[in-house]
Amino acid sequence: MSKSKSIEKVIILAGGEGRRLNPYTIVLPKPLMPVGNFPILEIIIKQLKKCQLKDITLAVGYLGNLIQSFFGDGRKFGVKITYSREEKPLGTMGPLTLIPGLKKTFLVMNGDLLTTINYKKLITYHLSRKPIATIAVQKREIETDYGVLEYNKRLELTRYDEKPKLPYQVSMGIYIFEPEIMDFIPHNRRFDFPELMNFLLKKGEKVLVYPSSDFWLDIGRHEDYRRALEEFEKIKAKIL
Repeated sequence: MSKSKSIEKVIILAGGEGRRLNPYTIVLPKPLMPVGNFPILEIIIKQLKKCQLKDITLAVGYLGNLIQSFFGDGRKFGVKITYSREEKPLGTMGPLTLIPGLKKTFLVMNGDLLTTINYKKLITYHLSRKPIATIAVQKREIETDYGVLEYNKRLELTRYDEKPKLPYQVSMGIYIFEPEIMDFIPHNRRFDFPELMNFLLKKGEKVLVYPSSDFWLDIGRHEDYRRALEEFEKIKAKIL
């Protein structure tokens, strides 16, 4: 597999309906939801520009005309923005097949993320290890409502924890892809990220994770949006 030496292209997935944020998203696409004095997508674009990632394609759908009206060709933000519009819902990965010219390593991310992740470190991590895909991940914990038991084959108790916090890793919605990944995504039909990952694993492709302890939040739920509004003032000097 040939590998690109750098990343130029960023694709931001901005076509979802954002139903969990209703009623706000009835009139406003989620990427235009304000955080501080900026739409969340403007914050992302400013971060990418700081990392010299200035070639951006916005994959739009629901209320995409509002997004395009706000960001235009990107010149007022110091970047180049092009648009790819899906005429029917294509899931999270299907929209990539509508974007021409993905011949080099590229970054894909959701358009509703508030994070302090260092994109340069993520890119360097991917390029140095050469998988077909790298997924930025973060640790989360869920508190159980029960006592949790472990026991051996003889049914003898070996461990007991009362309402333990169980750790798990979540996708941050930020990925680095090699261009060969497009061979695994069906053209112009609905195809989601979990389907792609399971397909790659089935085919024996190398997929890595990038563990991150950076601040990260997607604003897809009301409680997360409220938290983003609270936390932004604390972190904006770091990310803008």
